[in-house]
Amino acid sequence: MIRCLLVDDDLDIRLAVQAYLERYGLRLRTAEDGAAMRRALGEERFDLLLLDVMLPGEDGLELCREVVQSTALPVIMLTAQGDPVSRVLGLELGADDYISKPFEPRELIARIHAVLRRSRRAQGAGAGAGVPAAADAAGPLRFEGWCFDRLRRELVSAGGVTVSLSAAEFRLLSAFVAHAGRVLARERLVELAGAPGVEVNERSIDLGVSRLRQKLGDSPREPALIRTVRGEGYLFDAQVSA
Repeated sequence: MIRCLLVDDDLDIRLAVQAYLERYGLRLRTAEDGAAMRRALGEERFDLLLLDVMLPGEDGLELCREVVQSTALPVIMLTAQGDPVSRVLGLELGADDYISKPFEPRELIARIHAVLRRSRRAQGAGAGAGVPAAADAAGPLRFEGWCFDRLRRELVSAGGVTVSLSAAEFRLLSAFVAHAGRVLARERLVELAGAPGVEVNERSIDLGVSRLRQKLGDSPREPALIRTVRGEGYLFDAQVSA
């Protein structure tokens, strides 16, 4: 059963969404603010977080930043209709999608399933000829001492330290491990690392590569893991195993 956490200070919305999602076989726990959200996250495991932007005290954008930095939980932001600034900020902070209020409940169900599908099938991005067999494995992948769990969206070092990945970094690393040993042009990476509502361009790919190198401890001057192939793109130069 899919387990979701909804953070919204409007009791009527919490009750309505809970009743609707449970009709479709989803389990929903609700929280009215950041403190209640943290209690819920400490007590249960969830598959997805629904997070309202307009909350008392800490707003949804602050909470989104906190969740993305400390967990691998996919986030859908609930924004006021006609509020593009909060929507863009949420996506830049690492939210996976957004939906404007008031929303059609069936659209919310569709977006939940779409976000979870993207999260789970990132492991198979670009599967096909020339892709290492390990890239199709459902479990965690290992390379150069790292463990990358794409279902949990976790990256763990050889020393057991969990490294936080933004949604954009997660999608980019998923593309690299699925195409290990192959040169990927920036244009191809734009396709592989894209997501609905998120603008990805070649500049953002370069920035994402820079951040991944830093988190993976790859030398910025002479990177050995994510290599730049002049005039062609990037090469993830590692043996990936399941």
